[in-house]
Amino acid sequence: TYTYTYTTQSSGSSGGQIIEQFYQNLEVYLSGEIHSDWREQIAKGVTEKNLPITLTSPNTSHEDSDDCGAMILGMEDKRTNWDKIGANMNHIRTKTYIKEADVVVVRFGEKYRQWNAAFDAGYAAALGKSIITLHPPAISHMLKEVNANASVVCEEPSQVVDTLAYVINGDLPTTPRDGDDWIPIADRLGKGNPNP
Repeated sequence: TYTYTYTTQSSGSSGGQIIEQFYQNLEVYLSGEIHSDWREQIAKGVTEKNLPITLTSPNTSHEDSDDCGAMILGMEDKRTNWDKIGANMNHIRTKTYIKEADVVVVRFGEKYRQWNAAFDAGYAAALGKSIITLHPPAISHMLKEVNANASVVCEEPSQVVDTLAYVINGDLPTTPRDGDDWIPIADRLGKGNPNP
């Protein structure tokens, strides 16, 4: 859903200027590790900021994700078959939600290797989706190729929420990430455009 709001502001003798605000209900798919509450933190932040976002994710119950195929289709004698029928069912959900997503957030944690998350990131990149990766700095090197395809690399769920708030509303956090050490780019590095 797209909503456009046009506002006219007085600008002296020129008669006014049109300011455009752009709102979109974003579909955001939350891929990645299932052993922490990062999804809940993002959902809480989205709600608190009243962002027009629909969050989707894979089935985050590890047991259900493993056993869905066998529970529905019947048990298999070999582990590889058991895993395959479950993975095929889970893939329907994952593929559908990634295709429908405007943004795909991919979370990697330090403790577990998230092979599925890496696959989801590659699939999203192949579809041309905007990707936000979320992981601790300690594993940045291992994820350099994944991060190279991400529009934004975050370390904390709150940064994901702040990124989405900026993308949708142009809202910036009230406190910069660097706190009192933050300096605007024009003051720190000079004006990029000599004729702003």
